[in-house]
Parts: sequence; C-alpha cells; structure tokens
Amino acid sequence: MANEVILLDFWPSMFGMRTRIALREKGIEFEYRDEDLWNKSPLLLETNPVHKKIPVLIHNGKPVCESTIQVQYIDEVWSDKNPILPSDPYQRAQARFWVDFIDKKMYDAQRKVWWTKGEEQETGKKEFIELLKTLESELRDKTYFGGDDFGYVDIGLIGFYSWFHACEKYGNLNIESECPKLIAWAKTCMQRESVAKSLPDSEKVIKFVTEIRKKFMIE
Repeated sequence: MANEVILLDFWPSMFGMRTRIALREKGIEFEYRDEDLWNKSPLLLETNPVHKKIPVLIHNGKPVCESTIQVQYIDEVWSDKNPILPSDPYQRAQARFWVDFIDKKMYDAQRKVWWTKGEEQETGKKEFIELLKTLESELRDKTYFGGDDFGYVDIGLIGFYSWFHACEKYGNLNIESECPKLIAWAKTCMQRESVAKSLPDSEKVIKFVTEIRKKFMIE
C-alpha cells in the first residue's frame, strides 16, 4: 500500500511544527491541511475525538495524535534514514526527558510573556528566561542537544523559536542577550531545510499575536 500521509495542523502551532520537521527530515511527502481552530473540520473531530486538537497525523487512514508521539512514530515507521531518536537506550531516555520538560513548561511560560500584562507578565518573563537558561545549560557548547546530530530534543524545542520575537516585542525582552548559546543553536537549526520550511516567519507570528491581543483586549 502506498504511503498516504495527511497532517491536520495550524500554521503557528509549535507542536505541529515538530511533525512537519520530522516528516521533512525523513523526506516524506505529505498533504498539509491548515485547520480553522474556531471552526474545526469534521475530519479533525473524527480523528482526534478525545482532545479535538491539532496536530493529527493520518498515515494510510490511521490517525496518530500528540506531536511527540507523532515524531516517535515517524522515526519508527521510516527508520531507514535520518534517525531522530538516539540508538543508545540511555541517550534516548535523556532525550525523552528533555522533551517532556519542554512540554510541561515551555508553552505556558512563553504564553505568559505575550498574553498577560502587569505583575503576571513580569513573573512570566522571569520564569521564561529561567526556563531558557535551564535548556541552555543542557545544550552547553554542543551544536545540537544530542551533540553533532540534529534530533528529538531539537525538534521538540525549535518551533518555539518562531514565537521568540513576539515575546520580545510584547515582553520587552532581549532573549539573545540572556541566552546567546540558545539563540546560536536556533540559528543553526534554521539552516536546515526541514526547519526553514516548517517554521513560519516571525513577523507573521507577531501579526497573529497582535490580532489575538486585540481580540481579547489585552493592551
């Protein structure tokens, strides 16, 4: 059976970006369908009835939900090239730990910077920078989180980079001055075709955030 791969996604989703990158790292052709999250398609509701969220990866009619699970699935199904997870069990466990850390911390910390104001935002800014510094301390002087090879942790984190400029604009931050090694890592990742094609332009994200803030009167 020929591989039919469909991705139900939403362009600014840093979670969907993970799946886009993983598919492109493997050289897998896929049909991209951008969802309207305020008017979700019947296919999205049918393929993810539990959470009703993007991204949903549909492979030969079978849905796989949750971005981290999708990335692991892609790595297992198309295991013949560009491995994403380390082959060593301990290194694989460490990579999963850091992506789990990112999943539990990053979205909420970043959201507080561009979504809130006043004291809540100030607290959020401190939490966000502290989180980035924790990740930077794990990166150390390596090219990628796994060393010389682009992999699971890089894919797990890089999508958030497309929102950094929005955080700087609305949080009055300079992330590069706080975390220069992390920004250098992000710029290296952006040189990969799989990443460059999967992340939206930061100005487009800023425009999207501006519209959301106006809609919910966060000024």
